[in-house]
Amino acid sequence: MVIRGRAPLRISFGGGGTDVEPFCVEQGGAIIGSTINKYAYCSIVPREDDQIVVHSLDFDMTVKYNTRENFVYDGRLDLVTAALKAMEISQGCEVYLQCDAPPGSGLGTSSTVMVALLVAMARWRGIGLDGYALADLAYGVERLDLKIDGGYQDQYASTFGGFNFIEFHGRNNVVVNPLRIKKDIIHELQYNLLLCYTGNIHVSANIIKDQVKNYEKKDAFDAMCEVKALAYAMKDELLKGNLHSFGKLLDYGWQSKKRMSSKITNPQIDELYEEALKAGALGGKLLGAGGGGYLLMYCPYNVRHKVAERMEQVGGQLADWNFELRGAQAWTADERRWDYDRVKVVNTNGEYTFQL
Repeated sequence: MVIRGRAPLRISFGGGGTDVEPFCVEQGGAIIGSTINKYAYCSIVPREDDQIVVHSLDFDMTVKYNTRENFVYDGRLDLVTAALKAMEISQGCEVYLQCDAPPGSGLGTSSTVMVALLVAMARWRGIGLDGYALADLAYGVERLDLKIDGGYQDQYASTFGGFNFIEFHGRNNVVVNPLRIKKDIIHELQYNLLLCYTGNIHVSANIIKDQVKNYEKKDAFDAMCEVKALAYAMKDELLKGNLHSFGKLLDYGWQSKKRMSSKITNPQIDELYEEALKAGALGGKLLGAGGGGYLLMYCPYNVRHKVAERMEQVGGQLADWNFELRGAQAWTADERRWDYDRVKVVNTNGEYTFQL
């Protein structure tokens, strides 16, 4: 038996950074975003002994534990170590991890990996967790146990999936509002958006630390308030189907967010963004905390091809993607059905059958 967990990565349209304490506790944060069809995967294969062997397929790294020993954070796959402790895993197993995007890409990869880990472990142990419990546990393990700086949005976005407007007032005070958007609007929005990899990755915790340090500065604080207000405006325009207005609000939000920290952008990102605007894009933003990763641009259909061509000319790498409306999932698979060496193809008077 194999237990699998899958959680979708996310893109945020507006409000990024307002989900980070102390702003969200003192002022209340708000984010609008959606999940996409890129995922983090976790596979668990139970063993009969006390050994836990974790394989990171992306980093070609293997870490071994023993269930009779205390799990220690040593800088090697600490996300997995923390998840094992939180779920009180006491049986041997093989764990395989894989993600469709690299860390620092701005798509919430580390938190999404944590959600995939926890939903698979919960399925294995027969523990029922609703969306809020799963997201809160993922936040607690990553932010409190591991002390990785960051906000709340990634865990909740990945857990619930789809288009959401999420309001934050601190731990145990998060409200996920699913957005009921017509399919035609979703299809048109996806067609008008370009997702472009800038070629750089970032350490979001460093940028968030700088953002929190700037919280007391008036300009940065005002920028956070503007970003929050724009998230509400973007929600209204999206629900009404006013997509070009939504695209312009992406630009206003990006201009405001850059005032929250000097680390959010760099000359290469600025050039890529400006060239996209010159080619006809109405607005966009860098996803995640900033500093690198994926750039999201809104382009009217009649200039979409021009924007795409120009972004590639100046070094961007366009990604193939679509929206994903489902959140974190777990399921089991029967390995006995995968033994292809035992399968024989039998031809009986031109009719082919398969026998084990």
